[in-house]
Amino acid sequence: MGLVDDLIQLYSGLPWWAMPIFWLALAVVLCSALSLVILVVRAQTAMTRRERLHRSGHDPASTEAEYLWVFVVPALNEEVTIADSVGRLREVEVTHKRILVVNDGSDDRTGEILDGLRTETPDLTVLTRVAPNARQGKSEALNDAWRYLTREILGGGEYAGYDPRKVITVIVDADGRLDPRAAAMAEHFEDERMGGVQSLVRIYNRHSYLTWAQNVEFSVFGHVFQMGRADWGTSNMGGNGQFNRLAALNDVVTVDHRGNPGPWRAGRLTEDQDIGLRIIRAGWKGGQSTRVTIDQQGLNSLRALYRQRTRWAQGGWQMLDIAWRMARNPHLGFVPRWDQFWYLMTPLIQLFMGATVVLTIALLVTGESRFRWSVFIVVVAYVFSVLPSVIGVVSARRRISLPGLLTDLVVAHAYVLYTWIIYPVVFHALIRHLSGRRSWAKTRRESLDPVTEV
Repeated sequence: MGLVDDLIQLYSGLPWWAMPIFWLALAVVLCSALSLVILVVRAQTAMTRRERLHRSGHDPASTEAEYLWVFVVPALNEEVTIADSVGRLREVEVTHKRILVVNDGSDDRTGEILDGLRTETPDLTVLTRVAPNARQGKSEALNDAWRYLTREILGGGEYAGYDPRKVITVIVDADGRLDPRAAAMAEHFEDERMGGVQSLVRIYNRHSYLTWAQNVEFSVFGHVFQMGRADWGTSNMGGNGQFNRLAALNDVVTVDHRGNPGPWRAGRLTEDQDIGLRIIRAGWKGGQSTRVTIDQQGLNSLRALYRQRTRWAQGGWQMLDIAWRMARNPHLGFVPRWDQFWYLMTPLIQLFMGATVVLTIALLVTGESRFRWSVFIVVVAYVFSVLPSVIGVVSARRRISLPGLLTDLVVAHAYVLYTWIIYPVVFHALIRHLSGRRSWAKTRRESLDPVTEV
């Protein structure tokens, strides 16, 4: 009965008006924990099944020649990385390939470098955007590439009339280093309803705590949250290394305020999240690969990281406009529908939980709460605030030996500190969203390092 009594008395020292808030917070934590457990189990099952399939001799690249692979690289002042990115795309081993770089109004040496690359890259096309159309956002640059692909590449020449169901558009950021074995993605598109597949994102300059933690973050996202949704067909797209079937993009085309058509909605700060969810809403599937990887630069500056994550968080606030539509998606079953809804509620959940922490501190400082430390309270605090991240990290690393597990536990707790450091971006992003601010300063690239092996 001791545990039951502790639970009953958990919030007994709070003012009466605060109790409903904290009981609601407890319910939210329990729902999040249940969601995490479900995704962890599903992710481990999906990865184990795929590993068995590959060991059986299945050739994932056996059908790649059926597809036209169009690699789209948005580039704005990317003189540091653009040659490296295009050079690695040349090494991707596919039969039918086009590389389409969108020079989005660069005023550094990006254009000059691309001109030099054309002579040694016959399948490279450079779209140069100039004012006033340039620098309107990544969505607008990608839509320009889509229009060129539809009008020019498929409208005449070698690939005229190519079936959009057999055209795979691959978004590669200018700092991206795509796996040369990317043809393995063909196995996912053997499913005719597969609209998009996200590759596994890694950080190649992980030499500091911040970049190391970003690499762990992407690993947890890909191995747990994405793979947990893969068999539902609800894995989402990331900004770098997403493979989209052209027919799926065509199904979600909209027209912007200038009358220009395109799949990506203008003004979306997380255009990757937006396109992925809208493709799923249109009846296509979203998948995740853990075999095909894309390496990108991490941010060593805390200020730059806050700026980037604030933009991502603000993009999450923007996505609330389709949350209810996703919950009513007729193409999904009950559980994946509400999993999508819960996922889209993340900004609100984070805001509410952050507010409860602030309220707790305020009650303690003002003496409105009678708080007594106990072993039970410490355990509850740990389970609620730390354990979910620990479970995510351990599940993503998938090491079953005792030394490996102990190492992963240490890694997980170091990663928890990182999640707390970047948490305030939720509030900053909401302020920007409510005030209508959309402008962003571009983060400068660092000098190139070789890829760090796992």
